[in-house]
Amino acid sequence: MATLGLAHGSPTSYHPKEMTINDAKSGGTEALEDLPQVRALPNNVPVDEVVDALKVTGGVIIRNLVSHEHLDQIEKNLRPYLEADHEWEGDFFPKETRRCYSLIPTSSTFARVVVMNPLYQETCNKFLTTNNWFWSGHQKVYAKSKPQIMNTVCFSIGPGAHKQPLHRDDWAHHVVARKVDRYPEDLQRDTGLGLFVATKDATVENGCTRFIPGSHLWEHEREPDDDLCVYAELKKGDAFMMFASCYHGGGANQTKDQERLLFSCFMTRGWLRQEENHYLNMDKETAKKLPLDIQQVVGYSLSEPFLGWVNANDPRSILDPTLEGNKDMLQNKPEEVARES
Repeated sequence: MATLGLAHGSPTSYHPKEMTINDAKSGGTEALEDLPQVRALPNNVPVDEVVDALKVTGGVIIRNLVSHEHLDQIEKNLRPYLEADHEWEGDFFPKETRRCYSLIPTSSTFARVVVMNPLYQETCNKFLTTNNWFWSGHQKVYAKSKPQIMNTVCFSIGPGAHKQPLHRDDWAHHVVARKVDRYPEDLQRDTGLGLFVATKDATVENGCTRFIPGSHLWEHEREPDDDLCVYAELKKGDAFMMFASCYHGGGANQTKDQERLLFSCFMTRGWLRQEENHYLNMDKETAKKLPLDIQQVVGYSLSEPFLGWVNANDPRSILDPTLEGNKDMLQNKPEEVARES
């Protein structure tokens, strides 16, 4: 049974009152050479090997995950939107960065080969699926909440861009983590898993993602240390998979003429609010044209037992009126069937 939740004492929401910020700042004693090594795996690796790598380090490189042909098509779809973007107001993104959002309705190729990449989806299912049982009268009812898309963003980082501040993306869900020495065996710690695909070679010089290996195990109070960063250098088509709980940030683009271009997405748990509002970034007619599996990942599906309904029915009934309502939204089934469905 899952232990993830937002009550104090759970893996994602524990705030030890006896620890001060100064204590936390001085508590990290690792040197860079003490941190776990980031693995680089082939694209045909078994999902359990990816799981094992993420548990230890919080991030893993997958070589040749997306073909150059597909990346070129996605760039063609998105380039006009990048060119239409303007400077960010504030310090989080440098002025040389351009962004594009709403990638699922904008590029069907991105939706299929990045978001729905089989290895990525299998890994998300391992870490972001929530299984629980509940009493309904005197009967145990088993429920399975499947992952959903969190956000989709294309980043173009131009020459001269400064490095981004180190941060955790799970702050969107107000996660206040406690320190653990090793990742829990039930995999119920994280709220998000990201995928960053290099559309051009990503190097230290042009600002590739820097992150702190093992920081997904740190407590909330511990301040990130730039001296502990390693760099996710990628060739075109390589991908970097990373927990939302890892401290990371874009690097500085120190080149004179190189663009760092990447396509990214995060998946999150089915019972958490999505960072990007996918119901408003496309109209109903566009959503109707999406393949069924992508509709469901976008959020047109029930998070069992019954989260997200419309008129007491599966929300996909908005797209497909033939889906019948006025019945139990959670069909009772044995535990082993619930976990496999």
